[in-house]
Amino acid sequence: MKPSIVFVGFMGAGKSTALAAARAAGLPTVEIDELMEGSFGSTIPQAFERHGEAGFRAREAEVVGSLLESADDGGAIALGGGSILSPRIRAALARHTVVWLQVDAAEAWRRIARSDRPLARSEEDVAALLEERLPLYEQLADAVVPMGDRDVVSRALPSIRALAELPQGTKLLWASAPGGEYPVLVGRGLLGCGWWPLESRRFLVSDRSVAPLYGDRVEPLGGRAEIEAGEAAKTLANAEAVLREMARAGATRGDHVVALGGGVVGDLAGLVAHLYQRGVPVVQVPTTLVAQVDSAYGGKVGVDLPEGKNYAGAFQQPAAVIADTEALATLPPEELAAGFVEVLKTGLLAGGPLWERVRAIEGVDPAALDDVVFACARYKCHIVAADELDTGLRNVLNLGHTVGHAIEAATGYTAYRHGEAVGLGLLAALRLSDAPALRDEVESILAGHGLPTRLEVPIEVDAILDALGRDKKRTAAGVGFVLLSEPGAPRIGQLVDPVKVESAVKELVA
Repeated sequence: MKPSIVFVGFMGAGKSTALAAARAAGLPTVEIDELMEGSFGSTIPQAFERHGEAGFRAREAEVVGSLLESADDGGAIALGGGSILSPRIRAALARHTVVWLQVDAAEAWRRIARSDRPLARSEEDVAALLEERLPLYEQLADAVVPMGDRDVVSRALPSIRALAELPQGTKLLWASAPGGEYPVLVGRGLLGCGWWPLESRRFLVSDRSVAPLYGDRVEPLGGRAEIEAGEAAKTLANAEAVLREMARAGATRGDHVVALGGGVVGDLAGLVAHLYQRGVPVVQVPTTLVAQVDSAYGGKVGVDLPEGKNYAGAFQQPAAVIADTEALATLPPEELAAGFVEVLKTGLLAGGPLWERVRAIEGVDPAALDDVVFACARYKCHIVAADELDTGLRNVLNLGHTVGHAIEAATGYTAYRHGEAVGLGLLAALRLSDAPALRDEVESILAGHGLPTRLEVPIEVDAILDALGRDKKRTAAGVGFVLLSEPGAPRIGQLVDPVKVESAVKELVA
């Protein structure tokens, strides 16, 4: 039995266009609207008028459910926007690869405003209906393709088709930004499963802790370079050493870099890929929680200078991200806890269901993080798509990082893990946000995960403030903070009285 690719999504999401892309790729296709019109002997609006929505949905469950239960030709099927309301249809979808074509309410209304769809009489109707169906789309989706141009499904289709051969439970996000688009794959057992997104030679960049664990799972390799583990290794000197190793190994512009490791490796290897012969692709293979939920996505790459974190860098969107969540099982508990801070930050920014999910996590169980990793990746990629070059909205991702980066720089990048420093930065940001109840809750969450809530390493407050004054995002007006009074409502570029900043930092001193 070959599973079908089943396109689901709201009205106006582009399911017919997606089906045309599948047909052009040589797949047999079925459009449910055509089947339903044949079943009723009338148009969809006429069927709604004659039989009511309940009558229409009953027939739809029978016709579509029967088709999905028997389909085995590996083709493509496009469902109606409301087909997923049927329990029978949802159960039958488990056999297939479900692709959610994601569209927001405003764009959906723009596309269908002049149509005769019976449930789309106003923009308000569309927004309410989409809100009602969103949890079902998210629950069912094996792949998420956000709205794009008419050819986006054509470009994503090879990755979508690969899902049938990948480990069960693997999820795909098609990420896009002006600088490039790429598949994000999250699942267990992806490393070593035999699938790889590019056909050119692979040049591995990893660290001396990760390479012995997973280096053989990304072979065959044309060459490899290893750095020491930890933030202190994220230097221009190490970037040069890796560049020269690639040159000695004979890497060409037709080859690509494999960044295997945590955020340090991902940032440094991404910069190397950006620089080598003026640019080669990079496949990000994150093995830490902080990298799988945050740093592997979005294309920010770079290294640190003594004067500040990420002072030398570029934008280099990856060619793919492969997040094998089985790798999290090899992390020490303190590394998992530090990575959880980025999960916490993302939950605070997103608000809603993700925040409720994150705040309820009492222990970081590597075996139960797949859905959280995928949700965080979706949020990050959504922000990057809207502001790739960090000129506005993307600044929200800096929540907690302004003071956090200052703590890292002031302590020479050796006293705290990145996530630990950002956790302290979150507490400072929430104090500056005048959100005492939320700050208390976040402090309790951090403490519950064994993370520091005070600066336990001897350090002068002035050293942190000096480092904060060198923040790379400062402007002539000063350092702009990301503040947040309630989950889901971040405010960027907020200038804060220096006296209040000093007070918030002093509060962190043990």
